[in-house]
Amino acid sequence: MAATNAMETVMRIAVVGATGRIGARLTRTLLGAGHQVKALSRGGPALDALVRMGAEPLLGSFDTGAGELDRFFQDADAAFLMVKTDWNNIHGHYPEVALRFFDALRGSPVRLAVSLTAMGAEVRGSTGHFQPFYQLEQVLNRLQTMDLVHLRAGWFMENLFMWTDAIAKHGRIGWSLDPDVKTPWVATEDIADLAARELTHPTGQHRMVRELGMDFTMSEMANIIGTEIGRPVEYRFVDRRRREIEAEFLRRFGTSERWLDDSQTLDALNDGRVRFHDDRSSLPTTMEAFVRDVWKPHYLAAITREQHAPENFVTWSARKELDVQPTS
Repeated sequence: MAATNAMETVMRIAVVGATGRIGARLTRTLLGAGHQVKALSRGGPALDALVRMGAEPLLGSFDTGAGELDRFFQDADAAFLMVKTDWNNIHGHYPEVALRFFDALRGSPVRLAVSLTAMGAEVRGSTGHFQPFYQLEQVLNRLQTMDLVHLRAGWFMENLFMWTDAIAKHGRIGWSLDPDVKTPWVATEDIADLAARELTHPTGQHRMVRELGMDFTMSEMANIIGTEIGRPVEYRFVDRRRREIEAEFLRRFGTSERWLDDSQTLDALNDGRVRFHDDRSSLPTTMEAFVRDVWKPHYLAAITREQHAPENFVTWSARKELDVQPTS
């Protein structure tokens, strides 16, 4: 590391997924603060834009194993790690990528890594979508020569987009989270900003976990959205134990493997195995602000579209007649 003055140090930071929603904001923030950034990406205009700002590019992907990945961390002080979810192989993909991280990092000069994981990463067992994050953290924790910060994020606020058409068409959100269960939500830009802070102002702790997200029930979420758009939005609990719902999912929308994985995810939340604690820091982006500034424009576009996207399980679950009768 090269010191610019007594109070500030220029760091060389390797960012995985530098052109993604989180990685791009993180890279811009680090460059704007005067740090050197190595940006890993598969290429394209988004990477070109970061290069113009001063990032050093490396073409490749830990998700696919493409590129000279063993070189990426070799001259870096710190690293940001994240895995792109492969919904077709979520349980095989995360451990595979984690091992690629491990192999590339263990002989490198990196002494601090910030890793994006998720709620439930501390829970062993059948927790659906959360289970791979447990495996990811276990592999990374074997890197004994470096400090490691696990950013355990809740649901991304951007996931609200999956209900946009359902609200536009039916005024309703249908999901299988119990109405009185609170789950954490976080904006991706807040994740990027916190990652930047952890990378540039390290605490020196060998292992640290930060839980990111503000808690809401689904009914509270529906009320926030309804207040913003000026029409009631209902939350409907969809009971996945009903055979006709599972049959309709399998007939029209997905596989038995995906049904089981989604069911295990929601069961882990509903029975309290996966949850956050109460000692979390507040975050800049409120749910109300996100709905107003980010989600609502997509909703307004949806209600004016002449033709909606094909029906999926989310929009089917919001239909008025779903109390519940499968379509013919």
